[in-house]
Amino acid sequence: MVEQRSIGIYILLSIVTCGIYAIYWFICLTNDTNTVSGDVNGTSGGVAFLLTLVTCGIYGLYWAYKQGDKIDFAKRQRGVPSTNTGLLYLVLSVFGLGIVAYALMQDELNKLA
Repeated sequence: MVEQRSIGIYILLSIVTCGIYAIYWFICLTNDTNTVSGDVNGTSGGVAFLLTLVTCGIYGLYWAYKQGDKIDFAKRQRGVPSTNTGLLYLVLSVFGLGIVAYALMQDELNKLA
C-alpha cells in the first residue's frame, strides 16, 4: 500500500539535508509508483538511483519521463483523466527543477493512495 506523504516536509528535509533526503524521496517515489501502477517487474528505487549515479544523471531524465507514464497509466486504470505528465517531469528535470517534479509526482501519488 502506498502511504500519503507531506510534500512540504519532504521538500524542507531535502533542503536542510543538502539533498540527502531527496535520495530517499526518489527511492520512495519509484517504489510507490511501481506499486500504484501494478508494475511488479519495474525497476526498484535503489536500482534506479544507482543507474542515475552511474550514468551521471542521464537515467534520471529517462526515469522522470517513465514515472509520468506509470502515473498516467495508474490514473487511467482508475478512470481518472490523465495527460502526458511524463513530458512535464522530463522538462522540469532538464531545467534543474527535479524537486518540483518530485513534488508533482508525490501530489499525484497522494491522490491515488
